[in-house]
Amino acid sequence: MKVAAYQEVPLEDMAMEDTKGAKVRWLISDKDDAENFAMRMFEIDAEGHIPYHAHDWEHEVFVLEGEGEVKIEGKSYPIKKDSVVFVEPGLEHGFKNTGEELLRFLCLIPYK
Repeated sequence: MKVAAYQEVPLEDMAMEDTKGAKVRWLISDKDDAENFAMRMFEIDAEGHIPYHAHDWEHEVFVLEGEGEVKIEGKSYPIKKDSVVFVEPGLEHGFKNTGEELLRFLCLIPYK
């Protein structure tokens, strides 16, 4: 069990190469004994981005604040507060902050 304010979870630099101005908080993860899903909060500074990449698992995203774009399979889509994004397994994707304020979103991924 875990009950905490998100600010209590460490804000970490992204390990992915070519990332600019992006950090992540692993809000719920296997460290909390979560067996099926991880819940992460990403924060991307103005002019920052998470580079184009692909994974074998799906992504489920909910934008909390800010403006940006998600590029999926070569096509860009605008995102902003209250946007939802579903990225299927294996699709190339990346996120970019296109606004002047912080872009913050939740991203849930499965472990299995």
